[in-house]
Amino acid sequence: MTATSTAPVTRTDRLLAGVERAGNKLPDPFILFLGLFLLVGLVSTLLQLAGTSVTIPGDDESRAVRGLFTAQGLTWFTTSLGENFIGFPPLQTVLTILLAVTVAERTGFLGAGIRLLLGSAPRWALPYAVGVVGVTSSVMADACMIVVPPLAAMVFKAAGRHPMAGLIGGFAAAGAGYSTSLLVTSLDALFAGITNSVTATLPAAGATVTPVSNYYFNVASSLVLAVLAGFLIDRVIEPRMVRQDVPTEELPEDDDTPATSSDADTAAALRSAQPMEATLTGRERRGLLAAALVTAVLAVLMAVVALVPGSPWRNAEGGFLPESPLLDSVVFIVFALFLAPGLVYGFVSGSLRTSADVPRVMGQGIKDMASFVVLAFMLGQFIALFNWTNVGSVLAVNGARGLEAVGLVGFPAILGFMVLCSLLNLFIVSGSSMWTLVGAVFVPMFALLGFEPGFVQAAFRVGDSATQVITPMNPYVFVLLMMVKRYEPDAGLGTVIARMLPFVVPFWLAWAAVLALFYFTGLDVGPGVGIRIP
Repeated sequence: MTATSTAPVTRTDRLLAGVERAGNKLPDPFILFLGLFLLVGLVSTLLQLAGTSVTIPGDDESRAVRGLFTAQGLTWFTTSLGENFIGFPPLQTVLTILLAVTVAERTGFLGAGIRLLLGSAPRWALPYAVGVVGVTSSVMADACMIVVPPLAAMVFKAAGRHPMAGLIGGFAAAGAGYSTSLLVTSLDALFAGITNSVTATLPAAGATVTPVSNYYFNVASSLVLAVLAGFLIDRVIEPRMVRQDVPTEELPEDDDTPATSSDADTAAALRSAQPMEATLTGRERRGLLAAALVTAVLAVLMAVVALVPGSPWRNAEGGFLPESPLLDSVVFIVFALFLAPGLVYGFVSGSLRTSADVPRVMGQGIKDMASFVVLAFMLGQFIALFNWTNVGSVLAVNGARGLEAVGLVGFPAILGFMVLCSLLNLFIVSGSSMWTLVGAVFVPMFALLGFEPGFVQAAFRVGDSATQVITPMNPYVFVLLMMVKRYEPDAGLGTVIARMLPFVVPFWLAWAAVLALFYFTGLDVGPGVGIRIP
């Protein structure tokens, strides 16, 4: 069954159509960075022929630009191709953490925890529970935008509230708040790896960025956005659904309905988004209890090891900041805190039956990340070329001088950076791709202005998430549309975007306000990571 809309085309419709057309012209991220790699190679060669060099403040010697398409450049590239790829920092951290997170997700541990949290919330608190779960659910990576919305809809309906409010609110909280979480996630490791790969050549790069370098900022942001999401769901979205008389019952599926998108990834996502039971079975509850006990024991053991005098996790001065083996062990800690409870839950609940199931489940996670590994090959080459040629240093120094010349050196410069990232996010929804692109220029630039790379990374998070729920470039927007069509067959992309818009600006402003609080009070955004480089 298809429906034809007779509503007139509005300015908003034309604007969104223009955004979609422009975004569709962007190539695949791999091809995009291949093109950028060749562009940097050409520019660096021309700059070397022009005798360009740059002196970074704090560095005694000037750095000459080195061209890729020269004898020296081609020798560097042919001898370092594999090292550029394997040495790309996110591979080491993301793939390691992914092995554990996959176990926690595929055994049902994370999904059961979400259902327990939402199902146990009182009726009035449901919107705020959805907010908390949504902004924290990025621990499941992109799966959060498939798992959280339908679960929120089911729990809302069971409580006598409008299921569409739960569906929309769950997607908004998970998508618009994707770059923050109450927990340390693989995204933290990914961003940290990219940041460190950029700062490797800076003479004064500030504190080393780790997966917990934005943790204080993330916790504060998560709490603020969770409350805000709950408020918007309760006071804006649900009343509007009632006023518009949006159906509260799913309609029977029509096999003849044409698909909105032919994208294979979207189709797979839709297949995995089938309804789940909102209540937990007895085995699932026993599995969660056992997993919680294991997590508590493991956390206590780690705390004891870290706090005892003479702990091997302490630095030479007996502390933990600014650097220590404890901070260097974050990947191991996150790995253990996901793997152990995931395994216990799996065997107690029955989702894991034999020890042979464990590597099989881990392998599924690596299989799902195959596209990232391929993209990481190109990202690693791009970052390595940017650093080796010194083109990044030239852009950073001249950009910093330009900002100083116009007086844009404080928080206004950070705000401008966040606005730029928000606009780019309409076209480049991959956080790793965009951070690789903008981080290569802005991390060194802001470092020259005295900002810690970890703080710049925190600012990037604001621009990386808030607008991705309204762009047609996000395939999960179409997944949400299919979920909405179960209630409203005539719904279109405009329906989804219109319901997402009430979250975008408030989220951006609230998130920016949290960053401003850290900036003007001088609070650390994470362990050992302040605002300014000492």
